[in-house]
Amino acid sequence: MNSARSWIVFCGAVFAYLIGVTQRTSFGVLTVDATERFHVNAAVVSTVAVVQIVVYAALQIPVGILVDRIGPRTLIVCGAVLMAVGQAVLAVAPSIGFVIVARVLVGMGDAATFVSVIRMLPNWFGGRVLPQLSQWVGIIGQLGQIVSAIPFALVLHSLGWQPGLLIASGASLFAAAVALALVRRGEPPPATSPVPTSSALQQLGSSIRRPGTQLGFWAHLVGGTVPTLMSIMWGYPFLTAGLGYDVPTAATIFSLLVLGSVVAGPVVGILVARFPLRRSNVVLTLVTVIFLLFAAVLAWPGAPPVGLVAALFIAIGTGGPGSLVGFDLARTFNPSHALGSASGIVNVGGFLGGFVSMLLIGVTLDVIDAARVASGAASHLYSFDSFRIAFLVPFAIVGAGVVGLLHARRRTRRRMYEERGIEIAPLWVALFRSRWFASRRRTRPGTPSEGTPPD
Repeated sequence: MNSARSWIVFCGAVFAYLIGVTQRTSFGVLTVDATERFHVNAAVVSTVAVVQIVVYAALQIPVGILVDRIGPRTLIVCGAVLMAVGQAVLAVAPSIGFVIVARVLVGMGDAATFVSVIRMLPNWFGGRVLPQLSQWVGIIGQLGQIVSAIPFALVLHSLGWQPGLLIASGASLFAAAVALALVRRGEPPPATSPVPTSSALQQLGSSIRRPGTQLGFWAHLVGGTVPTLMSIMWGYPFLTAGLGYDVPTAATIFSLLVLGSVVAGPVVGILVARFPLRRSNVVLTLVTVIFLLFAAVLAWPGAPPVGLVAALFIAIGTGGPGSLVGFDLARTFNPSHALGSASGIVNVGGFLGGFVSMLLIGVTLDVIDAARVASGAASHLYSFDSFRIAFLVPFAIVGAGVVGLLHARRRTRRRMYEERGIEIAPLWVALFRSRWFASRRRTRPGTPSEGTPPD
């Protein structure tokens, strides 16, 4: 555990995930080009991205079951090869039907990667570093957004559609070779409960029924919906076509998603390790900041200031580390033999919210533009005024997710009290007790504390 070899395995796996994120988010850079190249509208283009994410989300649970049985190395390598094939098909696609097939392949390969990397971590690392490593996987992986937003976008616009996508395909083949050479399964941690002899579906049902797994699912949905829809589909068109930014400015602001993730990730990891009973509060705080800034941008009279838009993208980037808290919740509330399937269930959350949002935003943009044309005005599919309305969709979806999170948290805390005798006071009560104990220590120096407030 925590050896030099552990870090070598970690680097190989995370590199494969970084390239996977590059392939996942590359279509966001292609959105406007695809609209013109294949002569389709916003709903059709958004459907392509939605199909990719639907495939990704639908395969999370099967992948979770497979990784528990055959190990992460095989799945990571196969996933990279599938993404390479998908990008190659997209490079030569003659019609939108082939584009959909290509993104299905990318979605299948992408689905096999992240859960495999997360599932591998307990086999090589232990102690308080483990929840922080989950954050670092996300941080390093999100650098793939920078690769797709800047180098890939520049290659695409300088060399053209086909050469750019073939280079992306080659990067995935290289990632497969790296994973094959460096990644190993490792020794699984000691079983935290007897390994059941029931079928995989029965074990999956048990994981789904655990309130802690449900809490992780909702945490991932709440934190991951906006980062998913902005990084994969609508962030880049919003900047270029909606706000009218040139490519360098749009690429710079788009890359701030990664800056937000890099800055927030270590902080979230430390908070999760230090306050394990308050992990959902971390997620809710990050999401509140995101939507306050989102509302400010959409409600701004005229074009919003560049600084405000940049702040929004930084904040959206923090949602990624927030969503990863869901995996830590699944890890602590599931037996070790079920971690893969539980992680797969959790990983559906943010991508479910993301693909529903992406599709509904595309449909909303088309409806608004059709109404504009019917009134006699010129067509402007990706206008900022249209985005003002379309971007209300994630407000509704994440709002529903917050309700689900609060309900699952209440059930999880009730089970913790019944099974372990751990009672978690509301946050405001814990903060009040902290201040009370602090004042007691100041007024009576040298007097032992009467206890510590719950995390």
